[in-house]
Formats: sequence, structure tokens, C-alpha cells
Amino acid sequence: MDISRGGVGVRRRIEEGNMELKETHKAGLSSASHASMLDKRDWTNESTETGNTPTELQEPYAPHSDAEEDELHRRRHWCNVAYWENRTRVGRMYTVFNDHVNIFLELPHGNGFCLGLLHRENRSEPVVRTRMKIGCGLTLSLESDGVWAYNRSNYALFVNSLTLNWPPSRTFRVCRIEPGFSLKIYDFAKSKLLELDKREPQPPDGPINTRSIQISFIKGWGPRYSRQFITSCPCWLEVILSPPR
Repeated sequence: MDISRGGVGVRRRIEEGNMELKETHKAGLSSASHASMLDKRDWTNESTETGNTPTELQEPYAPHSDAEEDELHRRRHWCNVAYWENRTRVGRMYTVFNDHVNIFLELPHGNGFCLGLLHRENRSEPVVRTRMKIGCGLTLSLESDGVWAYNRSNYALFVNSLTLNWPPSRTFRVCRIEPGFSLKIYDFAKSKLLELDKREPQPPDGPINTRSIQISFIKGWGPRYSRQFITSCPCWLEVILSPPR
């Protein structure tokens, strides 16, 4: 299993971001100057459905012009992310264009998919407790060998994808990512082998989305846990990868 104390690509981006913040603070720049120093690619990590996630360092959100909308649709997105609370999806799908995205409840000086902005009435107590612990959440990073997840929170993440169930079997495997660690949660080489397997007859319980990843905050599920299904977890993500070019 490819698990490490921060993947190379992910760790590099985290360190670069921290260095930018430290240098800007040391220089005593205004917030406007601070924002102009940030990598512009971080500002374009928008959802075609939810728009920008407002943060202290982002420009105020404004509706896109027709030309900007056309340009947005021409750009290639590599995944969509949905946030779920048990069996209910909250908010719209978040479309990711950059090669990395932060997903968080509260992340000072960060941008990406802010779960704190997704409101829902009458949340259950387990959901409220779990949301309070999401904090800085995680970073998803698109690398040459696959998709990596870096746990930036203070609590464990639990992940399942078809390429983590290796060798392929009818049972599934849920992997745990401790705080400060990263894991390759989707392997492109294994995915190609699974695509070839599509030519074989599908199992009797129906077809499987080979490009889907499930990530649960804090609570695990599966054969080794009391929760047998991901829909029993209070707060979780569904990452749907775009088809390869």
C-alpha cells in the first residue's frame, strides 16, 4: 500500500503554501498585496455549480460573464466531489479543475471546497459532532501515478476505492489515513486493468463504478466496523473521477 508521511507532490504544495504565508506575514503586507502574491491557479479552483468558496484571501465572488463561462467549460476537470451526511447529499457537486483541491470545514488562508458553507436544517447530533472535528480536512492531489489524499485534520480518514481492493475480490477494503499522512487512494495502473475486466460478465449485484472513491471523516465502515455501509457514516465524500483522455 502506498502510504507515507505526506506524498511528495502533496507535501511540496503544502510546504510552498506555508512558506508563502510566512514570508508575506514577515513583510507586513496588506491583505490585498498578500492575495496578489498567491498562486493564481489556486484562485481558479471553482465549482461550476457552487462557485468560489469565499475565503479571506480570495477575490469577492461575482457572477461569471458569458465569455468566462465558456472558458470555464472548455477547461478540463479531473473530478467532481459530493458531500454527504448519511444518506443525504448536501449542496451541489464541486468540480475540480486544478491538480489539487483542499476540502475543509475551516482552513485559515485557504481556498477550495468549504464544507462549512453547506447549510442543512435539523442536522442530527452525530453529524454535528463529526462536522466540528473536520477542521482543515484533507487535500486531494492529482499525480502522474494516481490520486493521493493528504490528511490535514486531527482525526483519521477512512477511504475505499476499487483500486484499494487489490487483488480484486467481492469483498471491499477500507483504509485508514492517520493525521499528517497521505495515501494513494486511486492507482491509474490498476485502474487500466480494471477497465479491461469490464469485458467480463458483471457480477450479479450489478455494475460497479470503477472511478469512484468514498472518504469518510472520522468514522470507519465495512466488515471490520459497526457501520456496514458508507451511508451510515455521519459525514463523507464521494469523489467521481473523470474518464481518462
